[in-house]
Amino acid sequence: MNNALLEGRVALVTGGARGIGLAIVRAFVQQGARVLVADSGASISGVDADPAVTESACRELGDRVVPFVDDISQPGAAERAVATALESFGALDIVVNNAAILRDGFIFKSRREDWQRVLEVNLHGPFAVLAAATPAMRDAVKQGRAPGRILNVVSTAGIVGNLGQSAYASAKAGLIGLTRVTAMDLARAGIACNALAPFAATRVTDAIQPANDGQAQYKTRALAIPPAYVARLATWLCSSASGFTGQILGVRGREIFLFGQARPVARVAADVLERQDALALGGVLETEFANSLTDLTTDLELFNTEPLL
Repeated sequence: MNNALLEGRVALVTGGARGIGLAIVRAFVQQGARVLVADSGASISGVDADPAVTESACRELGDRVVPFVDDISQPGAAERAVATALESFGALDIVVNNAAILRDGFIFKSRREDWQRVLEVNLHGPFAVLAAATPAMRDAVKQGRAPGRILNVVSTAGIVGNLGQSAYASAKAGLIGLTRVTAMDLARAGIACNALAPFAATRVTDAIQPANDGQAQYKTRALAIPPAYVARLATWLCSSASGFTGQILGVRGREIFLFGQARPVARVAADVLERQDALALGGVLETEFANSLTDLTTDLELFNTEPLL
């Protein structure tokens, strides 16, 4: 264990009692870390919390893990989770924001309460955890401890988009923005923050309601990918061996993706822009930007190929 990648490190993993979160916790423990497993045990839609889910997972993993069963999206929960990690293990080096719920619906059928709940869990919760954890992580660096690592679990739905996922995609897109700013804010302290978009068998994948044969095929393929591949990459990104920060990566079995980030891809500075002629302006833009526009391919269509396992 002395050569383990995370030996002596302490992690806080939200949504860590099932699926990808549990796979990450197991990998961290195997690599020498101690982990606070923060998971209320709620359903994929964010209801029916069941602390027994987390407590059972932690009993199975042994004395290197401690359960935290409060809803991390609620006021004060993130602060209590960080305090519990510090009290239990004496430090906090790694944060993995993995907890997420799903309440899908076409935008013309969506309910505001569903939108708010998804953002509470998938975006407000990660913000609260980082706001609570990063002061302690910065102080630890000042005291000579190796800089920590942060990993936000995002989704290609927040990068590419997907039918009926206005709330989920918006929350994950927001989490990408939070990743970038957190990486910038913590750069001087040497603390890295990255985003990881996973493809694997999870409750989110299982909850997909295919609208056509292509989406059904995508779901079948995704459910064949074990989350251990995600955990392996997460372990490296959360170790001192990784120098990445502010990046968006994806993992699908043995495939690793590095995603580009939004930058201008075309520019127009034509004389017509100086005139109040909207039609002429549109003509220029349609001509100049014709080959640079982004289509409406969904993430389920874009990644609907056989994974490498």
